[in-house]
Amino acid sequence: MAKAFGKIVNPTLGIIVLTGIYNSSWYLASWQDLFKYPGTILLTKIILVIILLIFIYVHNLYFGKRIITYARERNLEALKRIRRISRKISAANLILMLTILLLAVLMQMPP
Repeated sequence: MAKAFGKIVNPTLGIIVLTGIYNSSWYLASWQDLFKYPGTILLTKIILVIILLIFIYVHNLYFGKRIITYARERNLEALKRIRRISRKISAANLILMLTILLLAVLMQMPP
């Protein structure tokens, strides 16, 4: 199921990043504007998106493979441990996504 979902997620993330770069031109006349309002919100959003992408791919590549390996080996203790950590990373991803969404809404509000 994760592999099928990954086929949709990867192109979708690429589209989101590319459209985000394109849409940033509406807020920035130049790159120096990243350090003025609303550019600071955009800069924070960019940093959080980069962190989110790192979390997503590390989670999938490392934890996904470990979960499959432990399940095949029937190593239930290791499987419980890795799933517990995996859930925490998934929760962090959710918090990052909600924060990014909040920043996107803040960018639409007048100063």
